[in-house]
Amino acid sequence: MVVPANVSPLYNKDVKRCAILTAFGVFVLLLSTHPAGALSQRPPSAQIALTPVLTQGLVQPVFIGHAGDHDRRLFILEQPGRIRILRNGTLNASAFLDISDRVDFGGEMGLLGLAFHPRFTENGRFFVNYTRKPDGATVVAEFQVSENLDRALHNETILLTIPQPYTNHNGGMLAFGPDGYLYIATGDGGAGGDPENRAQNPNTLLGKMLRIDVDRGDPYGIPPDNPFAKQQSGREIFALGFRNPWRFSFDRQTGRLWAADVGQNQWEEIDVVEAGNNYGWRIMEGDHCFLPSRGCRTTGLTLPVAEYRNQSPSCAVTGGYVYRGKRVGFLQGTYVFGDYCSGRIMGLIDGQPRVLLASGLRISSFGEDEAGELYVVDHGGAIYTITPASTKP
Repeated sequence: MVVPANVSPLYNKDVKRCAILTAFGVFVLLLSTHPAGALSQRPPSAQIALTPVLTQGLVQPVFIGHAGDHDRRLFILEQPGRIRILRNGTLNASAFLDISDRVDFGGEMGLLGLAFHPRFTENGRFFVNYTRKPDGATVVAEFQVSENLDRALHNETILLTIPQPYTNHNGGMLAFGPDGYLYIATGDGGAGGDPENRAQNPNTLLGKMLRIDVDRGDPYGIPPDNPFAKQQSGREIFALGFRNPWRFSFDRQTGRLWAADVGQNQWEEIDVVEAGNNYGWRIMEGDHCFLPSRGCRTTGLTLPVAEYRNQSPSCAVTGGYVYRGKRVGFLQGTYVFGDYCSGRIMGLIDGQPRVLLASGLRISSFGEDEAGELYVVDHGGAIYTITPASTKP
């Protein structure tokens, strides 16, 4: 794998692929997506551009989103453990929340997920996902905004703690679904090849999409239609068979749940996630047998809706959103996503990933504002918005 000059390689012998560290030396991603073959380099008739929103003042940003409060604020996660507020292109000097004292940060660990309660304007509740000091366990915790709407209270209520056997594949995305439940993506626990087969084990919460009710129960309730709701363990599981789902989202028009699952050595995949489905890892990597490498049994598995081959300069898929904004008309209804290493921004067009723009960024996340316009997060410390190619910065 050819490593760009501004990053340093770390070769994991267990995984047998290059993980990429940024110049800051802290963010290792091991991801992948799907068509059976090379990416189509032919863009649609119209193309996109990136307009800078913020190019300084951030440290390893990994997510951007809104609170649904009509205040035009955007909230940016910094991986070391801070939430920053961006308002009208200006970054607040003080953090909305700083929990860096309790976040185990480095590699794929850190503050990884943020979701605001659907009734945030009424109750001030929001939720985060982070890896904690000193053991690296995944924590899903609830926080509360203070009387100053630009500052959160520091006290937390821990909802869920998931031990992590290794330091990578932590998942981390949080989002509320149209049903009002909180969805949580977890990786398989790390190392290479899911050595303990956790993603296929319904008795562990690793390698899963979880769904919980934060408005009932102590500290949370189980939605009665969760696939394993009546069992002794794994009651939180909504779907299983994931390696490291790095970003998922709900289509604001259809409610469909889209997830990008990082692959092992060869394939990155895009999934449409539905209750009770098994998305195949570690039996499958994308559409292809992984263990065993040939003749694997696919009965009962849900294959990805798209995949792409993990070839240099690509290395790891970053999930995005179905575009429902107004700025870029030709993207309407298109699932837009990217690749961390290559910086390619892609759209799922006619069932195939198509390159929309070679950005050159380290794309750690996409984000959506209240109007449905899309943002791109550069892990090096910048935020961009997607605009038509004719729009000049």
